[in-house]
Amino acid sequence: MTIDISDSWSKLYETRKVIRENFPDFWKMRVIRKPMWAIRRFMKEGDLVLDAGSYNRGLYHQLKTSFQDVKYRSMDIDRDKKHDYYSFEEIKEKFDIVFLFEVIEHLNLQDGVILLKKIHHVLKDKGKIILTTPNVFHPNRYWECSHKVSYRHDEIGGIMDSVGFNVVQIYRVYNDSFLKRMFRIYIASFVHEYFSVDFAKSILLVGEKK
Repeated sequence: MTIDISDSWSKLYETRKVIRENFPDFWKMRVIRKPMWAIRRFMKEGDLVLDAGSYNRGLYHQLKTSFQDVKYRSMDIDRDKKHDYYSFEEIKEKFDIVFLFEVIEHLNLQDGVILLKKIHHVLKDKGKIILTTPNVFHPNRYWECSHKVSYRHDEIGGIMDSVGFNVVQIYRVYNDSFLKRMFRIYIASFVHEYFSVDFAKSILLVGEKK
């Protein structure tokens, strides 16, 4: 049974606690270079996918490099660009995976919850959402005029749980040259943790429909 956080903040706090118990140490979470790494792990050939907030459909070309038989749909409110859908109300299909990359932070909290509920509705049983949002521990990642809400991993994970997703994995996303990545991850990581300032620009969560 899903909940409405506007009616029961206590239940949301409970779900956040579950996320913290399942993913107790943010600073020990695996660092991946790009979302495509997680996509390759959780997607399979022939999946029907929805790219929500797809902008210019650029993800389609990335997917085709790994999945020749991908069935791709795009959705965005920007009608100046060609998309399959411009609102969730138009959608009649059920998807294996929905991608939501760097979108939810542009909405206020209640609209973000509504968006996740709509994604839950258009997913098949056991379908997955792969979501990214700016990392609040990165010193300049969040501060953009169009951003409305910042999320720690337990906050966005708790909301996902509250609307009907099991959070199965959380990653930190950081891409840089090989030497810089190795230095940050294996040498300077304890300094970043001590000062609570991260080098990973985004966090990525994978949720499965309950």
